[in-house]
Amino acid sequence: MERTEAELIAAVLKGDAASFEPLVQKYSPRVFATARRYARRDSEVEDIAQEVWLKAFDKLKSFRGEAPFEHWLMRMTVRTCYDFLRRHQRNRESSFSELSEPESDWLERFVAAPESALAGAGGAPLLARDLAEPPEAELRKRVLAELSRPSGADPVQFAAGMEKANVERFIYWMQTWVHDLLRVRLAGAARHHGDLGAALKARAQSADVEGLFALERELAAARRLASHPLNPRLVAEHLLMAYNQATRPKADETITR
Repeated sequence: MERTEAELIAAVLKGDAASFEPLVQKYSPRVFATARRYARRDSEVEDIAQEVWLKAFDKLKSFRGEAPFEHWLMRMTVRTCYDFLRRHQRNRESSFSELSEPESDWLERFVAAPESALAGAGGAPLLARDLAEPPEAELRKRVLAELSRPSGADPVQFAAGMEKANVERFIYWMQTWVHDLLRVRLAGAARHHGDLGAALKARAQSADVEGLFALERELAAARRLASHPLNPRLVAEHLLMAYNQATRPKADETITR
């Protein structure tokens, strides 16, 4: 028997994060439709929707049930859209499809696969060019290979070669991977690493939704501190251990999708 929204919310508040998934699946179309009224690019719409669901999960305990959950969620969606407009009034980059012909030709001279590179850069052409440079491309390959290992990441071995200059970029690639794990788990589609769809699906199946949300927040905080004189090896070890904890299957349950 299908559970009511009240039952799903109660289950989430008791620690069953998987019960949040039916709510995401039911209301994502309306969240996306609202976001499209405020943002032009698909990547921006996806960012808004992701932020809405992060906020909804974090603040679910504040939902009192005095009004329908949908009303509470849509108020949060509109507020998030307004926040987006305030943050993006200036210096917005175009997506590849919005570039002029000279601009797209310029991008293609620097990036072998522009559409794929833009996906990894969240739709930002200048960042896509930078991320496609050989050292960055090699770092992406190394980080994602570690995160996609079926047995889990090896924090000690990976962190042993971590250099201070690479910490911020390592965190960036972890953020995009974790973001995609959440999208695959909750919405069924990756944004950044569609070329690694099979590996994402395999890791997402065992991932703990609440753990992934918590890891996203931790990665955001770590990236803000990446320029500080921290020990890069310890930072990498800590984040990879947190990743393993969020994506390791629980001993007492098997997740099937």
